[in-house]
Amino acid sequence: MNRVIVQVPMSKELKEKAETVSSDMGFSSLQEIIRLFLNKIAAGEVNVRFEETVKLSPKAVKRYDKMIDEIESGKVKTEEFTDTDSLMKYLNDN
Repeated sequence: MNRVIVQVPMSKELKEKAETVSSDMGFSSLQEIIRLFLNKIAAGEVNVRFEETVKLSPKAVKRYDKMIDEIESGKVKTEEFTDTDSLMKYLNDN
């Protein structure tokens, strides 16, 4: 098999972050995940979409954490529905 080396210039910080994330995903190295990605692209088995990740402000995180705590502690009552019809009946009745 003929092999080539692809060099991709990037910041040290980007490389370190990518290594950490790929390791957390179970890959043994950054090269392994890049090889997998390139194989999938070459085979036409992957579609690439770029979307921004929503990051909440610290204030919003605190607010949502408080809401979750109140729900889990039973302080705030919630309803559970097994199907759309029961949800709609509840919404129409209230």
